[in-house]
Amino acid sequence: MGDKGGVWIDHRKAVVVALSGGSERHLVVLSKVEKHLERGGDSPLKGRFEAHQVPADDSQQRSLTNKLNGFYDEVIATLANLDLILLFGPGEAKHELDKRLKKLKRDVHVEPLETEDKMTDPQIVAKVRSHFGAGAKRAQPPQI
Repeated sequence: MGDKGGVWIDHRKAVVVALSGGSERHLVVLSKVEKHLERGGDSPLKGRFEAHQVPADDSQQRSLTNKLNGFYDEVIATLANLDLILLFGPGEAKHELDKRLKKLKRDVHVEPLETEDKMTDPQIVAKVRSHFGAGAKRAQPPQI
């Protein structure tokens, strides 16, 4: 089998770990996706028509979906050379990335999805290494 890797993902960032040819590399992709626009505060908004001051829910959802799809496409671009992928993370983003991979018809095998809470980058790298075996050498820090 070819190169393997893992992706820890939520809606804010993705950590991609690639194991190939006896070496490893990891990359962090930030999403730049903001939360839904909500009505804030205890008092009602000023003016006669409050509905005109906050965008409709469906347009907000379309905008959020488009931004997330752009983020998922960035993550998928980093997976270009991988044949086997482990997807894990705390929320729905791992399922959404899996759907996006299938929609784009990427020829990659995705291991069963796993739910993991918040993890540090070294914990993510260790999980991917242990899942696929410890055959890959650890990435060396840059020499100064």
